[in-house]
Amino acid sequence: MQNLNTYILAIESSCDDTSCAVMHNDTVLSNVTATQKIHEQYGGVIPELASRDHQKNIVPVVDSALKQAGITLQELNAIAITAGPGLMGSLLVGVSFAKSMALALHIPLIAVNHMQGHILAHLIKETNGKSNTPEFPFLCLTVSGGHTQLVKVTAPLEFEVLGQTIDDAVGEAFDKAAKILGLPYPGGPLIDKLAKGGDHHHYKFAKTNVPGYDYSFSGIKTSFLYFIQDHVKKNEKFIEQNLADICASYQHHLVQVLLKNVRHVLKDTGIKQLAIAGGVAANSELRESVKTLGEELKINTFIPKMDYCTDNAAMIGITAYYKFLKQEFSDLSLVPSARLHM
Repeated sequence: MQNLNTYILAIESSCDDTSCAVMHNDTVLSNVTATQKIHEQYGGVIPELASRDHQKNIVPVVDSALKQAGITLQELNAIAITAGPGLMGSLLVGVSFAKSMALALHIPLIAVNHMQGHILAHLIKETNGKSNTPEFPFLCLTVSGGHTQLVKVTAPLEFEVLGQTIDDAVGEAFDKAAKILGLPYPGGPLIDKLAKGGDHHHYKFAKTNVPGYDYSFSGIKTSFLYFIQDHVKKNEKFIEQNLADICASYQHHLVQVLLKNVRHVLKDTGIKQLAIAGGVAANSELRESVKTLGEELKINTFIPKMDYCTDNAAMIGITAYYKFLKQEFSDLSLVPSARLHM
């Protein structure tokens, strides 16, 4: 039976965002995130610098989340923490802090899989009562810098990975291309922005042939690199003169690769509910293409709020709530895992 007055404080520190949320059952009361800017000058996340900034940010972020929620430490029923996957140093900061809080407050500790959190963000309710929750079962395309997965979700804590990348993630394919083009980090959002002014049919890129519902983006990245090198040899101003068309064509290619397998899974399984999740779910073309696919196939589609696409603690909190209902707690021997599987 559900506890109708459960308060859970959730912490997310898997990469370079320090986030804390307070949940009242399945409703988010606060969701505070501190984003690290230091990595921009290096063109990517530096793990050691990320863990140091988590140590500086975690106390003020937790304090701010509690104040915004209007909740005291004594009212909390559990502490939730991302246990992986992610950067080991960053995970350790969050896990150590969460274990200390749980021990001091004599309340349960709940370990959450970061990728499950992204998917279950679709189950979060707002304080105004609004929610846009898919019915079970639903298919979720989970796309980020480190993951690309097609997951069948039959219940809040029941997941089946139907397909995934066998090498690189689609988010990495975006960021690598941005780096080749000389764009600053993070490059994915910049490609999305520049693509709006380009022709997505202008250039063609390599296609992959992977069995089943799996993905591969390594060859696409290599193809893009050779494409740019070949054209720059002929015209050193090629990137500058064609940047919008390059971004539009490459982004369109990646989105179509993603949706090809989505279409196959929906056809083969008969699932009528499609959701997207993860950082790349913020991509404007992917969001619009998913809506269009839904209209074409006459299925329901679920596009997350921008706040729930990027790493955030509310998604950890909602997952922890369902684990709380099942009394799935961790003890203080919890050790995070950089490669935690679904």
